[in-house]
Amino acid sequence: MSEEIKTAEQEEWTEKTDHSYGDQDIQVLDGLEAVRKRPGMYIASTSAKGLHHLVWEIVDNGIDEAMAGRATTVSVNVDKDNIITVEDDGRGMPIGFNDKTGISTIETIFTVLHAGGKFGGGAYKVSGGLHGVGASVVNALSEWLEVTVYREGTVHFVRFENGGHAVEPLKQIGTCPADKHGSKIRFKADPTIFTETTVYDHETLRDRLRQLAFLNKGIRIIFTDEREEEEKHRHYDFRFEGGLKEYVRFLNKNRQVIHDDIIYCEGNANHVEMEVAVQYNDGYNANVYTFCNNINTVEGGTHEEGFRLALSRVINKYARSHNFLKEKDDNLTADDCKEGITAVISVKHEDPQYEGQTKTKLGNTEVRQVVSSIFGTQLERFLMENPETAKKIMDKCILASQARLAAKKARENTRRKSPLEVGSLPGKLADCSSKDASICELYIVEGDSAGGSAKQGRDSHYQAILPLRGKILNVEKAREHKAFENAEIRSMITAFGCGVRDEVDTAKLRYHKIVIMTDADVDGAHIRTLLLTFFYRFLRPVVEQGYVYIAQPPLYKVQKGNSVRYAYTDRQLEEVKKEMGERISIQRYKGLGEMDPEQLWETTMDPKNRTLIRVNVGDAEAADEAFSTLMGEEVEPRKNFIIENAHFVQNLDI
Repeated sequence: MSEEIKTAEQEEWTEKTDHSYGDQDIQVLDGLEAVRKRPGMYIASTSAKGLHHLVWEIVDNGIDEAMAGRATTVSVNVDKDNIITVEDDGRGMPIGFNDKTGISTIETIFTVLHAGGKFGGGAYKVSGGLHGVGASVVNALSEWLEVTVYREGTVHFVRFENGGHAVEPLKQIGTCPADKHGSKIRFKADPTIFTETTVYDHETLRDRLRQLAFLNKGIRIIFTDEREEEEKHRHYDFRFEGGLKEYVRFLNKNRQVIHDDIIYCEGNANHVEMEVAVQYNDGYNANVYTFCNNINTVEGGTHEEGFRLALSRVINKYARSHNFLKEKDDNLTADDCKEGITAVISVKHEDPQYEGQTKTKLGNTEVRQVVSSIFGTQLERFLMENPETAKKIMDKCILASQARLAAKKARENTRRKSPLEVGSLPGKLADCSSKDASICELYIVEGDSAGGSAKQGRDSHYQAILPLRGKILNVEKAREHKAFENAEIRSMITAFGCGVRDEVDTAKLRYHKIVIMTDADVDGAHIRTLLLTFFYRFLRPVVEQGYVYIAQPPLYKVQKGNSVRYAYTDRQLEEVKKEMGERISIQRYKGLGEMDPEQLWETTMDPKNRTLIRVNVGDAEAADEAFSTLMGEEVEPRKNFIIENAHFVQNLDI
């Protein structure tokens, strides 16, 4: 096998080196051509995520105007053809000519990379977006883009087509009242670039725009979706004078909070502005969301580090000075102090330094000290001035500490000393013979019956089977040590071999495909949800890195004589019935155990025929809200969810 690979590599190398490499092979692309050639370098991908990124870049420009105190309202409109219009009531882009480029300033902004008002000169103190390449990148990746500017009593217009080139120079098309000012950008994403989809997701747009309104208190953001399918939810008018305090209250709406008043701290130092809002709930998970210049830094960074240091320092100091901790007691850990916390941290910085173009982690070291100092001082004052709330928080943290020690003992039982110690694997695991994690698959199967069929039908070289007995613990409602005492959860953690919670190391994961394979009924759906809740809360990196899948077993077996077809949906069943004609027998599979090993392999486990759905966490906030709503203690949000979505249900299996 290794020789075959080597030969293929040699052939590939020969093929590559046969091409010439001379002066004529060096290409020079203008800025927008480069963007169209390699769009992933500028917007990460040309998938749905990249499509929505176009909207954020233009919206960020309007928000920057508002943060500079020059705008109050940003409007976003999606029409029936998925054309986006973004308008703000800011100053309006400059309408003169740029000496360096010899064209109008507006054409310069939309056709020249790294041209904008975010590189000094005082136009913007802080800004988000791609720092001067956003507008031009959106133009380059649009089928067409139009700019209308209201400024100094005039209306100017320019349209770009054919890869971002101006159809004709900027021109005045009319006049307007002297007090009308701002910019309007209208564009249609290029379907030759965004080949996966050019249809915007209503909820993605709505949730991000609402988030921006929370992060910028007092700014009005209007969102209108004119598409017919969204008629019920077509118009939103977001404005939150409470800013982060209202954001935290929104995030905790499906949870039982332990104190009504929200801890809010703000201040600035060393050219860094910071805001923090905090409220504890009776849950066991910490939900900390961090932002820099309105950009969601999903991997945290120095602002989160400063918050964590101050939180631990102040709570431990208060706990000792008020005898919640005795002299002989160990300090509370950062995790003890964060259990059940919902916090939003937002900083504004003139020159933010991020790790990577996607800006997922803030790196400015001075931010750590600023957040730690200001938040620590104001949190300490809050606890002193609100002793009843302080006591509730201290009791919560002390209880978390006790549960942590219990969980530590339980967790030890789930650890394997070495990947080679096969004896420590769970007894009911039918492991595969390969040790190459990149090809190994683990099927988590509901019940011994389906587990038996899966064990017999699998390819034992790379497919492992782990049957579960009944429904696992709902970890959303249980403390960590209870989860580790659950036999089914313990079996999974041991089989995976990569640790849990903050100890997860996906390099040690024994299977790069973890496939949830449950029955196509209500119980199967419940078990699948319980498993996904466990994965999200205990093994989030495994989900985020794309190692978790959901198997799609067929719903029907259609047979006519010796001919057998399988249907995975009701629509597919109708198509199969039409193709096979009369005198057919139809079997509805209620469970995987009804399939013999050959059928299970052929329909659900054979890579040539099977359908697997990869689980991903597109937005942590939305995912957290979904799990809290569906699996948490509060009944009312779950009831409302069922009422709101009942009309989507078809062929309910009860």
